[in-house]
Amino acid sequence: MKDIQQKIEKLLLKVQRPARYIGGELGQVVKDKSEVDVRFAFCFPDVYDVGMSHLGMKILYGLKNSRPNWWCERVFMPEKDFAQKMRENDIPLYALESLDPIRDFDFIGFTLQYELSYTNVLEMLDLAGLPVHSRDRKELTPLVVAGGPCVCDPEPMADFFDLFIIGEGEEVNCELMELYERMKPLSPTKEQFLAEAAKIEGIYVPSFYDVSYNDDGTVQKVVPNREGVPERVKKRVISDLDKSFYPESFVVPFTSIVHDRAVVEVLRGCIRGCRFCQAGFIYRPFREKSIGTIEHETKCLCEQTGYEQVSLSSLSTSDHSQIEELLDTLADYTDSERINLSLPSLRIDKFSEELLEKIASVRKSGLTFAPEAGTQKLRDVINKNITEDEIMHTCKMAFEAGYGTVKLYFMLGLPEETDEDVLGIAELAHKVVELYYQTPKEMRASSIQVSVSAATFVPKPFTPFEFEPQATPEEIDRKQKLIIDAIRSKKIRFSYHQQPVSMLEAVLARGDRRICDVIYTAWKKGCILDSWDEHFRPDLWEEAFSECGIDREFYANRRRSYDEVMPWAHLDYLVSREFFVRENKRAHEAVTTRNCAEGCSACGISRQYGGKYCACN
Repeated sequence: MKDIQQKIEKLLLKVQRPARYIGGELGQVVKDKSEVDVRFAFCFPDVYDVGMSHLGMKILYGLKNSRPNWWCERVFMPEKDFAQKMRENDIPLYALESLDPIRDFDFIGFTLQYELSYTNVLEMLDLAGLPVHSRDRKELTPLVVAGGPCVCDPEPMADFFDLFIIGEGEEVNCELMELYERMKPLSPTKEQFLAEAAKIEGIYVPSFYDVSYNDDGTVQKVVPNREGVPERVKKRVISDLDKSFYPESFVVPFTSIVHDRAVVEVLRGCIRGCRFCQAGFIYRPFREKSIGTIEHETKCLCEQTGYEQVSLSSLSTSDHSQIEELLDTLADYTDSERINLSLPSLRIDKFSEELLEKIASVRKSGLTFAPEAGTQKLRDVINKNITEDEIMHTCKMAFEAGYGTVKLYFMLGLPEETDEDVLGIAELAHKVVELYYQTPKEMRASSIQVSVSAATFVPKPFTPFEFEPQATPEEIDRKQKLIIDAIRSKKIRFSYHQQPVSMLEAVLARGDRRICDVIYTAWKKGCILDSWDEHFRPDLWEEAFSECGIDREFYANRRRSYDEVMPWAHLDYLVSREFFVRENKRAHEAVTTRNCAEGCSACGISRQYGGKYCACN
């Protein structure tokens, strides 16, 4: 440790944001190594500023460290300047708490939150001094594992990981580490341990499955290659959030991070069923925490960390069945302690004057909404289930309350989209500006700014749109220009995503194991930190696809039939394939489906895993 520490200290003033690399923050957990039986390096494959904002890391860090003989430490992707210094000075990738090389740990665990972090995983393993392919890591440890939303299609990363954790991680992580703790004294081989791990519900060992392909390049089947392995790996679900572990303290960074505040999770899942939204389906069923639990966790985090802002986290916070009572309860504490209460993820159709009044003190700078589509027809296609009247009514309330900034999020390239739908984005933005000027001067803010953001639609696994093609780059460019030409007001600011980024995301999101070679080749060419504009190299990715003989359009721009075997067909996220097919057909008919609170739509969530609104309960 001292050797690495001395080397690091000599380099810190030569790189940007040195506080990312030193550890020692308030709330970090340091243990006596002689009393630790299992060590876990929790790796976030992006820079410190992003990773330290991730709630899942905070939860699992606290959970694992609650065991006296387990030690979980944090590891982040270094920026290019520090990574170069590490290589030049023979500094292996290390954990922030101990400064020990992570290659000496029992587990190296990655959370895969977005596809453009994939090459960072390979870079971090290489910086650690480890082979990036799992087949080349012969010893039992370190075991390289991954969880997170991207593992709903883990196949593009299957060559690099020993196992994947499917679904929610609190229970299965502990079961995996308990298994290792029991088997460690027996000195098992890596294969022997993985064979036992595969028996745990929610554990997927990719080397235990073989993939075959049809002549047209589609997947023929994914089948186990040994006995004792399930044909389909079922995701894990936490049934009672009130009883689930939640940390009473966070590590408080020395430097600014993306979301520098206390965060309390209020619910999991989503009732809405927006057909493009992967999170809305893979996190089903819908489950709430009680007001008492949320209040307790809010007080603990604010008192232990000293944060003066707390955010209520979920996919749709305003869908909590007792949202107004919850805010009243929390306000008694936050107001008395001068703590700002933030509510992201608000729904237009659940926005009320009462809710606006409760959040006005912290959201006065602006409000953000996601109509997603510019016309009612297309909102029906994607099952957004909001009307233009609701959008305008919500904006009217905001303007009358003194708000002067509104952000509107849309997508381009959605199924059934026409030029009329695209132009509807600009038209809706103009209507919002006009609404501001119709608001009495004594009520409205001194100026108005409407920010319109249009992301490119990326079809994702385990959604009704997993069958859909992504629009071609040329088509997206044309539609972006349509909006630019249609915006006449200087009060409207328009932004959009780079198309090469979106196309790569589409390939990685729905890829099969053949994409592993592309990712490896791109990384060898220098592709890392791809989610950052200044680092993204589409030319190198294009070379990698070409050298590997992979057609990007086959993965991104091709419609998939209802009977095609998807690369993720051997994983069970509890929502049925029949439901996705049915919803896809309804989308092309522009027919909406009610949300879970209005009635069950038979998505397939079983009685065992049912949530608050599941009819099978």
